[in-house]
Amino acid sequence: MRTQTLDAFQVIADPSRRQMLMMLSKESMTINSLADNFDMSRPAVSKHIKILYGAGFISITDIGRERHCMLKQEGFNELQNFINFFDKFWLTKLRKLETILNNKAK
Repeated sequence: MRTQTLDAFQVIADPSRRQMLMMLSKESMTINSLADNFDMSRPAVSKHIKILYGAGFISITDIGRERHCMLKQEGFNELQNFINFFDKFWLTKLRKLETILNNKAK
């Protein structure tokens, strides 16, 4: 079982990790090919990848001697659940306001 130290919002708070996720939305990439897009050390890139992996945003598959990263749904679920909660909250508030305004207009 993986231990997660950061919540999903802390994970995506870092611009480099968000950029990695955007890149992986287009295609799976090796760790080295991801690293080639950043002006940071390979260990720094590996640390970001480890965080994304630990939070369930990516999976890593060994293919030959290379490690391929691809997006995974799990990490995004926490974000979506949070957004869905507030979508429902605001929709309920707007419906109540609509009812009040409609009653005053009568």
